Amino acid sequence: MGALRLYAAVVASGLRRYATYRASTAAGIVTNTVFGVIIAYTYVALWDERPHLGGYDQSQALTFVWIGQALFAVMMLGMPSGVEAELMARIRSGDIAVDLYRPIDLQCWWLALDLGRALFQLAGRGVVPMAVGALAFQLALPHDILRWLAFLVAVVLGCVVSFALRYLVAMSAFWFMDGNGAVQMYGIVGTFFSGMLLPLNVFPGTIGDVARALPWSALLQVPADVLMGTHPGRGVLGSLLFQASWAAGLLGAGRLLQRAATRRVVVQGG
Repeated sequence: MGALRLYAAVVASGLRRYATYRASTAAGIVTNTVFGVIIAYTYVALWDERPHLGGYDQSQALTFVWIGQALFAVMMLGMPSGVEAELMARIRSGDIAVDLYRPIDLQCWWLALDLGRALFQLAGRGVVPMAVGALAFQLALPHDILRWLAFLVAVVLGCVVSFALRYLVAMSAFWFMDGNGAVQMYGIVGTFFSGMLLPLNVFPGTIGDVARALPWSALLQVPADVLMGTHPGRGVLGSLLFQASWAAGLLGAGRLLQRAATRRVVVQGG
């Protein structure tokens, strides 16, 4: 219980921390809304030419656009700049040695901090763009409260997958002189395979199957399909299990890297 209270306090501190950047939040809301409108009209033109592209009708495609804008900062769908940046800075400076010797789990600490960030971004930068999209366009939003609850679960699982991927990127700084290359590669790959450019359903053949099987699909494509009920072959439970499996696997991989990094620090310190 004591550990749970500790990590709950860390989540709350992460939320308060990002809540202090009010001007940045306001600018992010405007940016996500403007880009949402631009992308939405692009999708309107595309779906006018290719109705039911990727199995979506136009209202579903527009809904996907606005879900993407609502989750952009939550899932770090662009170039990552969340807790992993601070973690990499501590690795490069050597301050991470102090963190590894503390009587807390390093991965759980940063996960709790990142969940606080994501919670604020969902409320601060997610609600308004989604509301604007719903007012300006005809979206395929469900009226079933259970569907919305399943969507929230999918968002939480997506946040865990997002953190686990970025934690692996941050841990690479133990072995690379400069982790910026890994960060940039993550940004490029994550933007493409999350569905931020186009829904993964649009990708044809093998590349589409591979894209939907990769962990980045858990960040946007899966939550969007859970909300709209467009998850062929999986269903809601299957989609959530897909996210949970990737979350568990990636967190496990991060823990292995953390142990290797701890041994490296101990050897160098000795």
